[in-house]
Amino acid sequence: MDRRLTLYILIGMVLGVAVGQVFYTMVDPAVVKDQVAPWLKLLSDIFLNLIKMLVAPLVLSTIVVGIAHMGDSSALGRIGFRAIAWFIIASMISIGLGLVMVNLFQPGVGAPIPDAASAAKAVGEVKELKATEFILSIFPKNAIEALATNNILQILVFSLFAGVALSAIGERGAALVRGADALAEMMLQVTGYVMRYAPIAVFAAIAKVVAVSGLAILGTYVELLIEFYLSLVLLWVILLSVGALFLRQRIWTLIRYIRQPLMIAFSTASSEAALPKMFEQLDRFGVPRRISGFILPLGYSFNLDGSMMYMSFATIFIAQAYGIDLSIGTQIMILLTLMISSKGIAAVPRASLVVITGTLAMFGLPVEGVAIILAIDQFLDMGRTATNVVGNAVATSVITKWEGMLEVEEPEFVEHPHAPAHTVAHGRAGLELDPSNFEDDRG
Repeated sequence: MDRRLTLYILIGMVLGVAVGQVFYTMVDPAVVKDQVAPWLKLLSDIFLNLIKMLVAPLVLSTIVVGIAHMGDSSALGRIGFRAIAWFIIASMISIGLGLVMVNLFQPGVGAPIPDAASAAKAVGEVKELKATEFILSIFPKNAIEALATNNILQILVFSLFAGVALSAIGERGAALVRGADALAEMMLQVTGYVMRYAPIAVFAAIAKVVAVSGLAILGTYVELLIEFYLSLVLLWVILLSVGALFLRQRIWTLIRYIRQPLMIAFSTASSEAALPKMFEQLDRFGVPRRISGFILPLGYSFNLDGSMMYMSFATIFIAQAYGIDLSIGTQIMILLTLMISSKGIAAVPRASLVVITGTLAMFGLPVEGVAIILAIDQFLDMGRTATNVVGNAVATSVITKWEGMLEVEEPEFVEHPHAPAHTVAHGRAGLELDPSNFEDDRG
């Protein structure tokens, strides 16, 4: 199953498109919305819930073990500085490339503008994102609450303190380090079990989107979709080319190893869904847990390359749709605004929409223009989420190589341990059995 998981996910995606289109064309829309879509959503939500079950303990144990084994707090600071520097540069490239491409293609010219009242209703109330609230939300007031709510940034902060503290107390904390190490291995084992359900979840996620919206909607927005995905491909080329400068020929190995988490992220439009599998695949690529455990959670909050390109692309697209000509100076100000405000999007629902709406309002652009792209936001979200995964995989691998810590690669597929079954004791091991269990009293 593990070796063929990529194939099964691909099959799930193709079947999802086909089945979804059948429902869209042959079943009444009200029936699809009320009876079909909820069941398809259930199948994908089960997978996402199982993934969320894994994230908090996996991130906690991975970071704690990694820092404790690193045994060098100065190395931790150096890795963190390099990671932040990479994230800032990648953010500038992503947002800047989005602005260049949307000005080059101008997909917003002639785009359908929705009625203002219906647009405002479609956008709904979007909570303003304040910088002070975001900064405060990084620091946990209760570690258990952070784990319970899967707040990755807060878990990261607590884990940093715990890892450095365990490193400082040495042998007295060895039992906790061993326990965290065992917890990390257990969660990766559970990840292997959960991933067997991934093809079904992928099928359901794709089928639901197509059943509700239909493939015909892609024709309406075909220009925007093609030009946005072309921009994403160009961003991939840039990121992978920079990665190749450090990793040389191993960049091709990295691409091969991350294809499963990449496809999961694309089909579910959830970066979080790909995180446990990404840890596992980077382990096999040669990234030690002490690096991936620190950089990946940080990257999932501060290195969302695809989302940042989307925000710059969408902001100028909406201005073009309303015939508003923005000067180069204004666009640079928009770039800087997005650069800062996008750093808080990880913990906010409908995060990209929040930042785009806030940026439109700040520069006097029509906020209701967000409704233009709501119809195909799911299809755009799939591409930008997959790009986030690529960006974080490249960042983690490059910084590992930069630090001189890249290990030899393991086989792409390693069979997970199996729980004992059909043992000689048949589950009775360790019991003091009553002989009457085995007496033949039939006569």
